[in-house]
Amino acid sequence: MSEEKFISDTQTVLKFIQTYCDCKHAQKKTKESLQIAYKNKNLLHVNFELCSTCKETFLYSVARLQECPHEEKPRCRNCPNPCYERSRWKELAKIMRFSGIKLGLIKLKKVFSFD
Repeated sequence: MSEEKFISDTQTVLKFIQTYCDCKHAQKKTKESLQIAYKNKNLLHVNFELCSTCKETFLYSVARLQECPHEEKPRCRNCPNPCYERSRWKELAKIMRFSGIKLGLIKLKKVFSFD
């Protein structure tokens, strides 16, 4: 996958996990900063505030992205050779579904706010 795609996918998964953690685990979070490499090249510096469970999920997701063998990365649910463990995939799907709805509602609220 291209470096741009890796950066975009990493930022997207962080945004979704951060949204989920903000709503579900508000009291248990710690601030952290992380340098993320892809193909032996430091590409991205991220700051996040996640609980230990969500941080583990994020790091697992980044590791899967770093190891993705596809030149043109498909969506994980359409991948012919899924690299996520089944239980981890279900957990991330739950997070993505929750955050997708939440982020969609936030966008709608911004569109219709008259402030």
